[in-house]
Amino acid sequence: MPAAVEGALGLSPSAFYPRRLASNARGELLKSLIAMCKLVPGQPAPVLVFDLDGTLLDNRPRVAQIFRELADTWRDRHPREAQALAAVASDDIVYGIKENLARLGVVDPTLVDEACGFWKDRFFTDEYLRYDTETPGARPFVRACYDAGATVVYLTGRDLPNMALGTFASLRDLGFPIGVVGTSLVTKPAFDIPDADFKHEVAPSLVRHGNVVATFDNEPANCNLFLKHLPAARCVFLDTHHAPDPPALDPRAVVLDSFAPHG
Repeated sequence: MPAAVEGALGLSPSAFYPRRLASNARGELLKSLIAMCKLVPGQPAPVLVFDLDGTLLDNRPRVAQIFRELADTWRDRHPREAQALAAVASDDIVYGIKENLARLGVVDPTLVDEACGFWKDRFFTDEYLRYDTETPGARPFVRACYDAGATVVYLTGRDLPNMALGTFASLRDLGFPIGVVGTSLVTKPAFDIPDADFKHEVAPSLVRHGNVVATFDNEPANCNLFLKHLPAARCVFLDTHHAPDPPALDPRAVVLDSFAPHG
């Protein structure tokens, strides 16, 4: 999202905006990464590791859908708040459920608690993953890497019991390679494991898939840990949305705002 658009929405421009590659440089980088995916007989397979939420997938439509459903339940009891929730668009969604509610004028503590519970009961479930959309350019880029010979590993903070089946279906329906030789979906074994702890534990074992040539994530902390465990791999930070108060991003990471080769 360009800084001017972020400002128009009342958001602070990304702290990483100055490091984002321009569109021509982004296209060249993506082309070079695809070239690195060529499978060479007798050598380990090149491996690309992709996060999902905020990286390959945009989960803001999922949040907007849940807000619209909440609006339906509030229409008679809290008409003003319901009207604001019903009108929200995916592009209006920012990081953090309480931050979104505040922006929409839902500030009463009782209503905030009710809304948070309503959101949590739905957001982390298989059923609602079908509302996610792809980050611009993500599907054709991943498909091109896979077709060139790369093994594609989807490493996500989503958990196995509640979100694995929906994640598989979502990736399939959006056209990402999944469920075929050379792809792997790696999820947390349990919901309550912090995402960063999970990825810190898993990162060193990613070499079991082959030669990790690049990693992609929308959290600076995760990018930093990938560079710690896999220093030879190219690290790509997707500057979409991330947790507040992020650590400084390792200078070796390259910053993109999408996978679109142009524009």
